[in-house]
Amino acid sequence: MTLITPRIYKKNSKDILVPKGTKQTEEYLEVIPNPVGYRILVRPYKAKEKTEGGVILSDKTVETMEMTTVVGLVIKMGDLCYKDKERFPNGPWCKEGQFVIYGRYSGARFKTKYGEHRILNDDEIIGTIKKPEDILALF
Repeated sequence: MTLITPRIYKKNSKDILVPKGTKQTEEYLEVIPNPVGYRILVRPYKAKEKTEGGVILSDKTVETMEMTTVVGLVIKMGDLCYKDKERFPNGPWCKEGQFVIYGRYSGARFKTKYGEHRILNDDEIIGTIKKPEDILALF
């Protein structure tokens, strides 16, 4: 599985890690919960902490952007995701390792040492995208 470009994010002087390499990815996948049934585990996309003009954004602004983002990376899927042929006659809407768009207040939010995550229902995915940077935050 491919994860977001490896780097360490600084927030309130605590490091929020993005796994690098096979060993850290395996540890990451063990730490985060497994979604059950028709649920999907998504890691919200985290925008840059500095503007193109070089202005460093405040912690509050970065936190607001993280909380209000509607773009995330599908990390894990429950065993019943998209199995209902009546609701999903054309098959799955997304797959693991794909960036998706979901409703701003969708799912259950929680944090681990790897940052914020959400668990969504399979029908809460409203779109797929190739480049998360193309979707601008509205906050």
